[in-house]
Amino acid sequence: MANIKSAKKRIRQIEKRTLRNKIRKTMVRTAIRRFDDALKRGDLDAAEMALRFCYARLDRAAQKGAIHRNNASRRKSRLAARLAKARQAAS
Repeated sequence: MANIKSAKKRIRQIEKRTLRNKIRKTMVRTAIRRFDDALKRGDLDAAEMALRFCYARLDRAAQKGAIHRNNASRRKSRLAARLAKARQAAS
């Protein structure tokens, strides 16, 4: 355990940031899960709405530093490709 006042403060700050980042990452995973559920049901309109929500959550998590911006971009690209593939299979 830290003895120096500034080190104790850093520990408190890290704990707060870790908690915030954990919340943001959980929100991203939930949004992606909803997108997956819509795709499995075959509801492409709901999947598209869920995809937009995923984009917003991923962009926000990247903006706040919870995930890297390239990670967010890669995930968005893969989700969009999955929706496109589902659309192609439906038609």
